[in-house]
Amino acid sequence: MKLGSHVTISNGYLAAAKAAVKLGANAFQYFPKNPRSLSLKAYDHRDTDACARFCQEQGLVSIAHTPYTTNLSIEDPEMQQVMASSILNDLDIAEACGSIGVVVHFGKYKGPDPLQGYKLMIDMLNNVLMNWKGKALLLIENNAGQGVKMGLTLEELVQIRKLTDYPDKIGFCFDTCHAFASGLWTGHNWTTIMEKGIELGYFTNLKAIHLNDSVYPSSSFRDRHANVGKGCIGENNIKEFLRSTVIKDLPIILETPSSKEYSHLEEIKCVHTLAAN
Repeated sequence: MKLGSHVTISNGYLAAAKAAVKLGANAFQYFPKNPRSLSLKAYDHRDTDACARFCQEQGLVSIAHTPYTTNLSIEDPEMQQVMASSILNDLDIAEACGSIGVVVHFGKYKGPDPLQGYKLMIDMLNNVLMNWKGKALLLIENNAGQGVKMGLTLEELVQIRKLTDYPDKIGFCFDTCHAFASGLWTGHNWTTIMEKGIELGYFTNLKAIHLNDSVYPSSSFRDRHANVGKGCIGENNIKEFLRSTVIKDLPIILETPSSKEYSHLEEIKCVHTLAAN
């Protein structure tokens, strides 16, 4: 199982990959730049090259994640250009580090016409991907429904990808907490989700998993992650999920709380045990 957690790049990309190995991970996620800024980052190519080589040598798989403020359904024309440039910068860094791709949340739009939000998202994806020539994919993540009820269903994710001009440059990232919070996953309907996802072609393009338990119950539309097996999803439902064939061989990333009392080192061991039992 390709399992790991989110790690910091405060000491560089190579250091992030080495930190993942120290956690007992063979996969990891990172922010390519400041997670609270859309400013472009001029990165050290020696560092990214060293990271890519190290990951290849160690059998490490990585994904990147766009900054928190990234929104594919932004309406302001000036901010659209800022957003597109930022995402291209993230893709460039991810490519240099040898990562599978960059995770970006499904768009959020608060205007009166929801269809406008989807249109803006498609236009943004086309704007970004027409200028992207690398192999790193843009990985669209399902939303929890907090604030805006967009990107909650597999149908939305698949349809948005199909409607872009560059579907081959797009994959998906499935977040378990988001799926639970949105009501897509109740904890007891994973077989139904699998069947629907296979029928839609969703799992064919699924490239990464965010493995998070949920502080709040299903259909709460509240996005707060809990440690695996210690939230409302629970151990048994997580076990069923981990054993499903549709996520086999995909990188599984923890975005859960880490502390001195319960570190990602311990949680990674716990998840391996859950998957094996």
